[in-house]
Amino acid sequence: MSKLVTIYGGSGFVGRYVARRLALAGWRVRVAVRRPNEALFVRTYGVVGQVEPIACNIRDDVSVRAAMAGADAVVNCVGILAERGKNRFDAVQSEGAERVARHAADLGIARLVQISAIGADMDAESDYARSKGEGEAAVLKHVPDAVILRPSIIFGPEDEFFNRFGAMTRFGPALPVVGANTRFQPVFVDDIAHAAELAVTGAAAPGIYELGGPEQVTFRGLMRRMLKVIQRRRMVLNIPMPLAKVMAFGFDLLQTLTLGLFHNTMLTRDQVRNLHRDNVVAPGAKGFDELGIEPTPMATVLPEYLWRFRPSGQYEAIKDSARNLRHN
Repeated sequence: MSKLVTIYGGSGFVGRYVARRLALAGWRVRVAVRRPNEALFVRTYGVVGQVEPIACNIRDDVSVRAAMAGADAVVNCVGILAERGKNRFDAVQSEGAERVARHAADLGIARLVQISAIGADMDAESDYARSKGEGEAAVLKHVPDAVILRPSIIFGPEDEFFNRFGAMTRFGPALPVVGANTRFQPVFVDDIAHAAELAVTGAAAPGIYELGGPEQVTFRGLMRRMLKVIQRRRMVLNIPMPLAKVMAFGFDLLQTLTLGLFHNTMLTRDQVRNLHRDNVVAPGAKGFDELGIEPTPMATVLPEYLWRFRPSGQYEAIKDSARNLRHN
């Protein structure tokens, strides 16, 4: 019988790519998510019955343990970018990671992969980075031979970065950003999934890997790169940090006053704190080289999904061709 892997958050942005890779490698895949009815698409990643979504809440001990029963390996992809309701950074990224690792150790599951983030640090000012750091420490406490993957900002067809800013270009001549000079090392989502696959199959040595793409680019540079792909001219407007803090405080306050009816997806105070620091692979850190993976450049992927933000969408190439014919 083929081996079984449980992927917490296996229908999310990163998790679905991990699930697809492991299914293609012949594993039975259990996708543990809060709303399995919204994750039925993962069944198409394998043959009938090979990939199954099941109900699980990473804040609940019983469901977390039940989801990994009989598993040979576990991958935890659960994480949040902003807090909402009971999904707080501590509850999800610190306590949730500890819960997964504790039950994996208790059930004798030796292979555990934790998706963390570059900048994870228990002493960080940012709650996001601090909770990621606490989650890593808890994982290593219970499963010392775990593999921890720390990606920089992730890009891919379902990302919340380039898609978000691409949509913003439709509404004005300027593209506002916070921390325009902060450096990132964008990494393709399937490269992270490849690293997770190597860890699950035992081809990657235990330890922490920082995963960044082949280029280090400032926030402003990334926006200019995106604008070139979508063929739009916009001014990249840097919002000064003092003003960004005031704006973020207002958005956070509005979410609190409306009891969560307004969900702050614009800018949070914690995100502003994160943008003070570069998000690149640390010198000397283990990374793709040690895994034998050549990271994918942005130029080979961004045009494949950002075309929809061009002025004429999928027809932009046809219009360009028509203009060339007229000029000839």
